[in-house]
Amino acid sequence: MSEFSNALSLSSSGLRAQAQRLRHVAENIANADTPGYRRKTVAFESARGDPDAGTAPGGVTAGAVRLDQGPLRQVYDPAHPLADATGHYDSSNVNLMIEMADAREAQRSYEANLRMFDQTRQMSQGLIELLRR
Repeated sequence: MSEFSNALSLSSSGLRAQAQRLRHVAENIANADTPGYRRKTVAFESARGDPDAGTAPGGVTAGAVRLDQGPLRQVYDPAHPLADATGHYDSSNVNLMIEMADAREAQRSYEANLRMFDQTRQMSQGLIELLRR
Protein backbone atom coordinates (compact mmCIF):
# COMPACT_ATOMS: atom_id res chain seq x y z
CA MET A 1 0.00 0.00 0.00
CA SER A 2 1.49 3.34 -0.96
CA GLU A 3 1.94 6.24 1.42
CA PHE A 4 -0.75 8.17 -0.46
CA SER A 5 -3.21 5.34 0.07
CA ASN A 6 -2.28 5.18 3.76
CA ALA A 7 -2.88 8.91 4.17
CA LEU A 8 -6.21 8.72 2.34
CA SER A 9 -7.27 5.77 4.47
CA LEU A 10 -6.32 7.53 7.71
CA SER A 11 -8.17 10.72 6.85
CA SER A 12 -11.25 8.85 5.63
CA SER A 13 -11.39 6.88 8.89
CA GLY A 14 -11.39 10.18 10.75
CA LEU A 15 -14.14 11.51 8.47
CA ARG A 16 -16.33 8.47 9.18
CA ALA A 17 -15.76 8.64 12.94
CA GLN A 18 -16.53 12.36 13.18
CA ALA A 19 -19.62 11.95 10.98
CA GLN A 20 -20.94 9.32 13.38
CA ARG A 21 -20.20 11.59 16.32
CA LEU A 22 -22.13 14.41 14.65
CA ARG A 23 -25.09 12.06 14.10
CA HIS A 24 -25.22 11.29 17.82
CA VAL A 25 -24.95 14.97 18.73
CA ALA A 26 -27.86 15.70 16.36
CA GLU A 27 -29.92 12.93 17.96
CA ASN A 28 -29.18 14.35 21.40
CA ILE A 29 -30.25 17.84 20.36
CA ALA A 30 -33.39 16.53 18.69
CA ASN A 31 -34.36 14.64 21.86
CA ALA A 32 -33.43 17.32 24.38
CA ASP A 33 -37.09 17.70 25.40
CA THR A 34 -37.98 14.00 25.29
CA PRO A 35 -38.89 12.75 28.79
CA GLY A 36 -36.54 10.03 30.04
CA TYR A 37 -34.06 10.41 27.15
CA ARG A 38 -30.43 9.76 28.05
CA ARG A 39 -27.66 11.51 26.16
CA LYS A 40 -25.67 9.30 23.76
CA THR A 41 -21.88 9.43 23.74
CA VAL A 42 -19.37 7.70 21.53
CA ALA A 43 -15.69 7.07 22.18
CA PHE A 44 -13.09 6.60 19.48
CA GLU A 45 -10.92 3.53 19.23
CA SER A 46 -7.71 2.94 17.36
CA ALA A 47 -8.22 0.91 14.18
CA ARG A 48 -5.84 -1.96 13.54
CA GLY A 49 -5.93 -1.67 9.80
CA ASP A 50 -6.36 -4.40 7.22
CA PRO A 51 -4.13 -4.27 4.12
CA ASP A 52 -6.50 -6.60 2.26
CA ALA A 53 -9.41 -4.23 2.89
CA GLY A 54 -7.32 -1.19 1.98
CA THR A 55 -7.20 0.32 5.46
CA ALA A 56 -3.99 1.52 7.07
CA PRO A 57 -3.05 0.96 10.70
CA GLY A 58 -3.38 4.00 12.94
CA GLY A 59 -6.84 5.01 11.80
CA VAL A 60 -9.75 5.61 14.10
CA THR A 61 -13.19 4.05 14.46
CA ALA A 62 -16.17 5.06 16.51
CA GLY A 63 -16.63 2.69 19.43
CA ALA A 64 -19.80 1.51 21.06
CA VAL A 65 -22.52 4.03 21.80
CA ARG A 66 -22.98 4.62 25.50
CA LEU A 67 -25.82 6.26 27.35
CA ASP A 68 -24.91 9.00 29.80
CA GLN A 69 -25.89 7.74 33.24
CA GLY A 70 -26.03 11.23 34.73
CA PRO A 71 -29.16 12.25 36.58
CA LEU A 72 -32.23 13.15 34.59
CA ARG A 73 -33.44 16.72 34.98
CA GLN A 74 -36.55 17.11 37.14
CA VAL A 75 -39.17 19.38 35.55
CA TYR A 76 -42.14 20.80 37.39
CA ASP A 77 -45.25 20.64 35.23
CA PRO A 78 -48.34 19.31 37.00
CA ALA A 79 -50.27 19.24 33.69
CA HIS A 80 -47.79 16.85 32.04
CA PRO A 81 -49.13 13.29 31.64
CA LEU A 82 -45.94 11.81 33.15
CA ALA A 83 -45.96 14.07 36.22
CA ASP A 84 -46.02 12.37 39.59
CA ALA A 85 -48.06 13.44 42.63
CA THR A 86 -45.70 16.36 43.28
CA GLY A 87 -46.07 17.61 39.69
CA HIS A 88 -42.53 16.62 38.60
CA TYR A 89 -41.36 14.35 35.79
CA ASP A 90 -37.97 13.16 34.55
CA SER A 91 -36.85 15.06 31.49
CA SER A 92 -33.67 14.31 29.51
CA ASN A 93 -30.09 14.79 30.71
CA VAL A 94 -29.08 16.61 27.50
CA ASN A 95 -27.29 19.93 28.03
CA LEU A 96 -27.53 21.96 24.83
CA MET A 97 -24.35 23.92 25.58
CA ILE A 98 -22.35 20.69 25.82
CA GLU A 99 -23.94 19.38 22.63
CA MET A 100 -23.12 22.58 20.73
CA ALA A 101 -19.50 22.42 21.94
CA ASP A 102 -19.29 18.75 20.90
CA ALA A 103 -20.79 19.59 17.51
CA ARG A 104 -18.28 22.38 16.93
CA GLU A 105 -15.36 20.14 17.95
CA ALA A 106 -16.55 17.32 15.67
CA GLN A 107 -17.09 19.77 12.81
CA ARG A 108 -13.58 21.16 13.11
CA SER A 109 -12.06 17.69 13.31
CA TYR A 110 -14.09 16.67 10.26
CA GLU A 111 -12.84 19.72 8.35
CA ALA A 112 -9.22 18.97 9.33
CA ASN A 113 -9.54 15.40 8.06
CA LEU A 114 -11.17 16.68 4.87
CA ARG A 115 -8.28 19.10 4.28
CA MET A 116 -5.79 16.29 4.84
CA PHE A 117 -7.69 14.11 2.36
CA ASP A 118 -7.74 16.92 -0.22
CA GLN A 119 -4.04 17.74 0.24
CA THR A 120 -3.10 14.09 -0.22
CA ARG A 121 -5.24 13.88 -3.34
CA GLN A 122 -3.61 17.01 -4.76
CA MET A 123 -0.12 15.69 -4.02
CA SER A 124 -0.87 12.37 -5.72
CA GLN A 125 -2.24 14.20 -8.76
CA GLY A 126 0.89 16.36 -8.84
CA LEU A 127 3.06 13.24 -8.70
CA ILE A 128 1.13 11.65 -11.56
CA GLU A 129 1.59 14.82 -13.62
CA LEU A 130 5.34 14.78 -12.94
CA LEU A 131 5.59 11.13 -13.95
CA ARG A 132 3.77 11.83 -17.23
CA ARG A 133 6.45 14.33 -18.33
